[in-house]
Amino acid sequence: MKIQNKTIDELKEIAKKIRLGIIDAVYYGKSGHPGGSLSIADIMTVLYFDEMNIDSEKPDWEERDRLVLSKGHCSPALYSALAYRGFFPIEDLKTFRNINSYLQGHPDRKHIPGVDMTTGSLGQGLSAANGMAIAGKIENKNYRVYCILGDGELEEGQIWEAAMSANKYKLDNLCVIIDNNNLQIDGTIDEVMSSKPIDEKFRSFGFEIIKIDGHNLEEIKSAFEVARNIKNKPVCIIANTIKGKGVSYMENKPEWHGKAPNDEEYKQAVEDIKKMN
Repeated sequence: MKIQNKTIDELKEIAKKIRLGIIDAVYYGKSGHPGGSLSIADIMTVLYFDEMNIDSEKPDWEERDRLVLSKGHCSPALYSALAYRGFFPIEDLKTFRNINSYLQGHPDRKHIPGVDMTTGSLGQGLSAANGMAIAGKIENKNYRVYCILGDGELEEGQIWEAAMSANKYKLDNLCVIIDNNNLQIDGTIDEVMSSKPIDEKFRSFGFEIIKIDGHNLEEIKSAFEVARNIKNKPVCIIANTIKGKGVSYMENKPEWHGKAPNDEEYKQAVEDIKKMN
C-alpha cells in the first residue's frame, strides 16, 4: 500500500540507502550502469516510498500502480528501491549479475517480485506503459502507470510513435518521467543526437509538461501531485538530473555510464553518499 507521512528528511535518508544499494550491486557484480542509476535515485525514492500504491506482500495485486523502467540498464536503481521497499532481501543486491542470481542486468518481470515490465531494448518501454494504461481505462481501474525514459533513449523512433498513441487515447493515467542528465554512453546528448527541445516536442505530441530539479525531493513530490490532477492528456515530467549524482568522481562523467568501481573507488563512493545532505 501507499506509504503515508514520510518527511523530506526521511526520504533523504532512504535516497542514501538506495544509492548505497546501487553501488553495492554494481561493485559486487563487477559490472553494471551506476551513472544513470544514481541520477534517478531520488525519483525512485519518491515513487516507491511516497507516490505509488503498491504492496510488497502482493507484487501482482491488480490494483497496484505500475512502473516501467524503459532505460532498463539502470536496473540497480530499480532493484535497490524494490529491496528497501520489502519486495526481496536487501542482501540479494550483492548477487547482482551473478550467473545464479535472479537479479540480472536488466529487469525481468517473470523472476523478480515488483518488476512490472521486462526492459532492456531501449525505446520500447513507453509502448508497454501505454498498453498498461489503456488496459486500466478499459477495465475501469484506478491505478496509475509511470514510465522512466532516458534522454538519450529519446533518439529511438518508437518513443515518438508511443507518444502519439498516449495522446490519441488521452492517457491521463500515464506519467512519463524523463531522466534528463544530458549524457549517454558515447558522450553528451548534444554531441550524439540531440532530442532538444524535449519540452516543446512532448508538448507538440499532446503532453502536459512539468519541469523539475530531479534531485529536489519536494519538487518531485509536487510534480507527481500535479500530474495526478491533469485530465484528458498524458503528463511528461522532465527531471533535470546529474549523472552519477552523489558520488564525486562519477558526477557528469560519461565514462561511468557502464562500469563498476574498484575497491578504492567503492570505498570513496560509500563515503560520498553517506555525507550527502
